[in-house]
Amino acid sequence: MHGNKQHLQKNFFLYNASKARSKTYINMREVSERFRLPPSEYVIVPSTYEPHQEGEFILRVFSEKRNLSEEVENTISVDRPVKKKKPKPIIFVSDRANSNKELGVDQESEEGKDKTSPDKQEKAPQPRPGNTDQESEEQQQFRNIFRQIAGDDMEICADELKNILNTVVNKYEDLKTQGFTLESCRSMIALLDTDGSGRLNLQEFHHLWKKIKTWQKIFKRYDTDQSGTINSYEMRNAVNDAGFHLNSQLYDIITMRYADKYMNIDFDSFICCFVRLEGMFRAFNAFDKDGDGIIKLNVLEWLQLTMYA
Repeated sequence: MHGNKQHLQKNFFLYNASKARSKTYINMREVSERFRLPPSEYVIVPSTYEPHQEGEFILRVFSEKRNLSEEVENTISVDRPVKKKKPKPIIFVSDRANSNKELGVDQESEEGKDKTSPDKQEKAPQPRPGNTDQESEEQQQFRNIFRQIAGDDMEICADELKNILNTVVNKYEDLKTQGFTLESCRSMIALLDTDGSGRLNLQEFHHLWKKIKTWQKIFKRYDTDQSGTINSYEMRNAVNDAGFHLNSQLYDIITMRYADKYMNIDFDSFICCFVRLEGMFRAFNAFDKDGDGIIKLNVLEWLQLTMYA
């Protein structure tokens, strides 16, 4: 554990017994105890009297011997592939494409396929190992539903996106959900709307669905009882598994924002949270030109960024 400043996981407390604790666990303004401990490395864990309560602590440690102490906290970051070029800042909604490099890579690969020689175009693409008939049927199903709902312009708005997603998600028997709300679908469009039209084309929609499927697997991994919800602690681990590394304050904000009164988070809120995290990290990285973790926005840029997120 030496040198580890990361948040300790549940297994640490399951397999490591406490060396000392307060004698009585009561709801008092001040609790103090005196312990005699051998030289070692210790973690001091303050807590509220009731679970899921927010509290402020003044933790005072008096030591007869010289000691070093520090706060255990995570560094805020997101897992991203290494990119050669730094994306330009998003100043207007129509410039969101500058930060959406992932989608841009997909578009370039599609254009590259179109530029292949006629001989290569005539050859049927070889299926990748691991692809199943179910996946191809799912893609075909999405394409058919998309064309039926999108119409001639082949673009969908938030209402149409809601209809498409709920039509397909409801067919998953092992996923208990009431479907996506209109607000969640608006956030999804804002994440991948590269031209500021407030609509998604088929390619943007396909990119969105790949993200939803990835996050769905994470949700099902923690929804072991198939109740359609995960608790606030499981949400902390799920966020980390998705590549978002936050601190305790942000985890508490997520719980307050997306959990119900029982501190459970359903699938719609789960996806909506991940969409917001993905969009905010992507926008911040676009503005952070020198990579120092600090950005400067004027009021117009701030409002455009937050109002459309």
